[in-house]
Amino acid sequence: MPVAIITGASKGLGRALAEALAGRGWDLVLDARTAEVLQETAAGLQAYGTRVTSVPGDVTDAGHRAGLVAAAWQLGGVDLLVNNASALGAEPLVRLDELPLAGLRRALEVNVVAALALVQEALPLLRASGTGTVITVSSDAAAEAYATWGGYGVSKAALDHLAAVLGEEEPGLRVWAVDPGDMATDLYAAAVPDDDDPRPAPDSVVPAFLRLLDERPASGRYGAPSLLEGRR
Repeated sequence: MPVAIITGASKGLGRALAEALAGRGWDLVLDARTAEVLQETAAGLQAYGTRVTSVPGDVTDAGHRAGLVAAAWQLGGVDLLVNNASALGAEPLVRLDELPLAGLRRALEVNVVAALALVQEALPLLRASGTGTVITVSSDAAAEAYATWGGYGVSKAALDHLAAVLGEEEPGLRVWAVDPGDMATDLYAAAVPDDDDPRPAPDSVVPAFLRLLDERPASGRYGAPSLLEGRR
């Protein structure tokens, strides 16, 4: 069975992706910081009959990243790496003139530095896969200027460029930066706690990710709304 590493997998989009892949027979290595919630997620996914390994920890920790890749190697390798774990930089979000620099550093460390470091750790197994794929979860804040979203947007813009360069440097892999669009997640609720407008559930955008895996288009940046509409 193919093997995927998914970070930030205990809830939200990460959990929805994990459930969809488990339903397709993928073996999974799942990461999140909250061990209890992650273990509950992993236990639920085992009902699909696939192997699920939960590795709680922080993606900014080198030992934890090595543990994720080692767990995947024990399952047979790494065919897919989903860099989904994200940090906002401030909760709730604030204007740039109030953004704590420590928060910006945290967002960059989680969203960019740790993402690259995990790719580097997994790269030998991704290259050996034959269908090695990296998905980095982006945001429209990476491409559009929204008040208070500056720190998070900067980190996601950097992640987009990292994915673009990786796609150029690793032509044997598929590297997709995917903007999932608006979703009702804990991350969004923490970012803008006063926004009560209804938003789609994370599982509603999962078919866009599955379309990429099925069709394997060229490396690049894709928007889930367009993919769901049949466009790219």
